[in-house]
Amino acid sequence: MPMTRHRSIDSSSPSKLITTKQARLQGQSSESGRAMAMAAEREGAVVTTGHDECMKAAAAMLEEFGLPLGLLPLADVQELGFVRDTGYFWIAQRGQVQHQFKKIGKQVSYDVQISAYVQPKAIKKLKGVKAKELMLWPPINEMSVDDPPTGKIHFKSLAGVTKTFPVEAFAAGQ
Repeated sequence: MPMTRHRSIDSSSPSKLITTKQARLQGQSSESGRAMAMAAEREGAVVTTGHDECMKAAAAMLEEFGLPLGLLPLADVQELGFVRDTGYFWIAQRGQVQHQFKKIGKQVSYDVQISAYVQPKAIKKLKGVKAKELMLWPPINEMSVDDPPTGKIHFKSLAGVTKTFPVEAFAAGQ
């Protein structure tokens, strides 16, 4: 069987050819690096399981940090982890959820895995949440509530586009 070769792109060294096995091992190495980084982020976490308990923990976290309780309309949540020292949290749910925030006419998609860092009045480095804009679904990577309170919440995409809405549009049950 012929040996397949792949080109490795490394800006610090000249171009070289590697075998498929080497490419696979490099891929495994980067995957294990990501897994180790994830494990480090989750170190010291309080992990909650079961939908009802996770929803209570999520509501308590949002309330503690001064965020609207309806910000995360999740379904069939399996796990919620929270690292108090860093503010890192993650949510695992059985399937993707799409929610229509009726007061502002926005459809938002919540992936199976959601993660972010929470701090007073804000969520940063958000992954797993997208809002529909025309025919596109740009990811939202930051949310913040005005402090002092003005009744506004701001959402920022990776492209730097910011949208502002009334906080009451994200109240529990909306």
